[in-house]
Amino acid sequence: MSTTNSVLIQLGKQINQIVVGQSPIIKQLLIALLSGGHVILEGVPGTGKTLLVKVLAQLIQADFRRVQLTPDVLPSDITGTNIFDLNTRNFLLKKGPVFTEVLLADEINRTPPKTQAALLEAMEEMQVTLDGESLPLPDLFWVIATQNPLEFEGTYPLPEAQLDRFLFKLVLDYPDQAAEKQMLLNRQAGFAARRLDIAKLKPIMTVDEILQARQAIKQVQVSEAIVDYLLALVRKTREYPDLALGASPRSAGAWLQTSQASAWLSGRDFVTPDDVKAVASPLLRHRLLLKPEAMLDGLQIDAVISAVIGQVPVPR
Repeated sequence: MSTTNSVLIQLGKQINQIVVGQSPIIKQLLIALLSGGHVILEGVPGTGKTLLVKVLAQLIQADFRRVQLTPDVLPSDITGTNIFDLNTRNFLLKKGPVFTEVLLADEINRTPPKTQAALLEAMEEMQVTLDGESLPLPDLFWVIATQNPLEFEGTYPLPEAQLDRFLFKLVLDYPDQAAEKQMLLNRQAGFAARRLDIAKLKPIMTVDEILQARQAIKQVQVSEAIVDYLLALVRKTREYPDLALGASPRSAGAWLQTSQASAWLSGRDFVTPDDVKAVASPLLRHRLLLKPEAMLDGLQIDAVISAVIGQVPVPR
């Protein structure tokens, strides 16, 4: 196990001490960070979505910005604009919040498609074009977009083509009783989510170390048997009777990359079938589309993913 690998494990443990009871989500978030892929974070209000991202950004010493997306937010509110300065008689560039390393886009489905498209273009191209000039974004540039799964009135759901740009969709559920008790004890001891400075978090990693880890992950070995297994899973989604839309070729490449990240985070330099399975649900749940009759029957997408995995033989 490399030094960076062990530090990342410590990073996960440190986050879990503050965002209690979300260990699986934290691990998947780290896999997404190591893979360089953007994330949709879905959960009801009060489950710690914003706190989770803020803590992670602080522990890796990353520049962090948050934008609250509402129906009246314009593309220029995110990307920035050129403003005419009356004193110098020149246009000055005012950069928007997208020019950061970790961007929290709160409630992305509450802003109109034009604004969503401006953000997604930056995610895909790693640059922003203002008045014909292309401006690069930071090397780490990482977007975590949150959604509330309960309220749909006045929202603009992301279409499938845009959802496919996100690497993972992570779903935060309520913590179990023990974790929620620990949260209350932490609060009684003086912890306040709004005052992270009181918590005196000590950075564990740097952005440069995260970028180095991304390069190390590319060296994780993937056997031909694992590639065939992953490909069989992808093709199975395209022919599964309850699915109207299966996994895309982009998702197949992302699946391979995140499997490598999962293996590396577990201290191995080779991918196993368990690594492929471990990232299946967060990678696929926003990319697969159920048929209308399957939705009417109450079928859940995670159940379909499990069924697909169960029908494909595991290589030995």
